[in-house]
Amino acid sequence: MNRHTQILDYLDYEFTSAVRDSLWGHIYLSPGLEQICALREFRQLAKIKQLGPTHIVYPGAVHSRLNHSLGVFFLARRLIRRLIGFPNAPSLSLEGVKAYLCAALLHDLGHFPFTHSLKELPLLDHEQLTARFIRQGELAHLLREAVGVDPEMVAAIVDEAAPDQGSDELRLYRRLLSGTLDPDKLDYLNRDAYYCGVPYGVQDIDFVLDRVRPNGYSGIALERDGISAVENILFSKYLMYRAVYWHKTVRAATAMIKKALHSALSAGALAPDDLYGLDDESFTAQFTATRHPAFELIELVDRGYTYKAALELPYSEPESPDFAHLLDLETRGKLEKQCSSFLSGATGRPQHFCSLIIDLPEAVNFEVAFPISDRGVIRDYLDAGTVFTPAVVEAFTANLRLVRVFVDPLVQAELRAEDLQQLHQIIKDSVAD
Repeated sequence: MNRHTQILDYLDYEFTSAVRDSLWGHIYLSPGLEQICALREFRQLAKIKQLGPTHIVYPGAVHSRLNHSLGVFFLARRLIRRLIGFPNAPSLSLEGVKAYLCAALLHDLGHFPFTHSLKELPLLDHEQLTARFIRQGELAHLLREAVGVDPEMVAAIVDEAAPDQGSDELRLYRRLLSGTLDPDKLDYLNRDAYYCGVPYGVQDIDFVLDRVRPNGYSGIALERDGISAVENILFSKYLMYRAVYWHKTVRAATAMIKKALHSALSAGALAPDDLYGLDDESFTAQFTATRHPAFELIELVDRGYTYKAALELPYSEPESPDFAHLLDLETRGKLEKQCSSFLSGATGRPQHFCSLIIDLPEAVNFEVAFPISDRGVIRDYLDAGTVFTPAVVEAFTANLRLVRVFVDPLVQAELRAEDLQQLHQIIKDSVAD
């Protein structure tokens, strides 16, 4: 039996154990992957909400990292099976395909609560933590013995900082797992929209996979008549950020949590290792006001009490300096103290250091560098007749990215229009400082 036939037989006949998923229906696991899914490290993902505090706004958004991980695996299996069916598919190994599917299933293993909201803090990336889990203990043993794959290869696919050892095959799997049309994005957009009860993130998965073609070890290309699939993803991503991920109440909740953790890390009351390996319940139980005063913000979010936006300013305006200096948390903290001091005078009572929080979202990446197969000729997506030109994508980002000043609702109720104008001026003056 040749290598190609072995891979096809593995993909078609090895996956016999069904798991019922609310989004994709039956997701089939191999016996080895079924054992991995029973491990404590994987089961703990069921205790971490995929969208953190978003359930405050969308009560249905209580789906977990475990749900999402199974969905990514499901789509990764469909994608690799689709690509291998083409006569011009790149040469792959059975172990490599197994490693890719394991990486898809385990890619979020290093997630702890609110990971994506804490990228600015001095913490390890969740991909590094995932690779650490994969390389050790019972999980590494099961990968070797029950699945028949080297844990090092699985870890290297997830963690792009790991050496690729000059392997074209490994680099291909990285591109398949993380790109414009990757299984991760296709699952989370659909799943988040489904559980939030909004239509914005829905993707036509069957159409997408039907238009996908192999592009050597560079990854995948899309048939020209599939351009609308990429356009749908880009616009869906924009709408989901606008309506869900960066909803101002969600931003307030995550800003409060980030402020609490940054304050505690800066004061030495918290070490990064205190965060790794937590789930939602242990996170909330561990970070209480009795341990550090700033953790009161976490307790407030847990009760569904969030700060309100006193000001909203565009991150950048034509012919005006932007707020890039506020990307530095130390600089932002100094400005927050200055604004809190102003609030003390405006309200006639002292405001503590966490009474005002400035929130600045990170840049959003709308990937448009995507190859299009036009009658066998590979073209860049931007040259294939799409409406998503660089100017359109830049407008998307500019429209989404706002600097918000969040304050306690009780403080907001005391502020007059002239107070808000003065606060606005303090924020704008910080650009020139």
